[in-house]
Amino acid sequence: MSDDNNFGSFLMGFTVGALAGAIASLLMAPQSGEETRQVIKEKAIELKEKGAETYEETKQKAEVAYKDALAKADDLAKVTKEKVDDLAKATAHKADELAKVTKEKATELSRHTKLKLDKVVEEVTDAADDTAEAAQN
Repeated sequence: MSDDNNFGSFLMGFTVGALAGAIASLLMAPQSGEETRQVIKEKAIELKEKGAETYEETKQKAEVAYKDALAKADDLAKVTKEKVDDLAKATAHKADELAKVTKEKATELSRHTKLKLDKVVEEVTDAADDTAEAAQN
């Protein structure tokens, strides 16, 4: 919004400066008062028309730029949504894979632990039997 204000201020300053310069040059010219007034009137009309024309051109360019910016923002939003959706799917897939591997590893660790525990129980049972046998002898 401040860019619009700055541009408007620039345009107004440019127009006023051009008008002041034109008036000053006309007043310094060696002409009669009537001729000078007529030239000032023509120049003022010409500057007014040129200012209105410049304003319309600038307004049209601003509208085109605004519409382009909206279209680009919409495209960017669409691409961003697609990327987020793809990332979410990939993340869910990786999470599923990780859960599967974790379950397999936990099952494998559980089996391995059970085998070790069974072996320890067997050894303790054997040792207890040996101790009981030795105590009976």
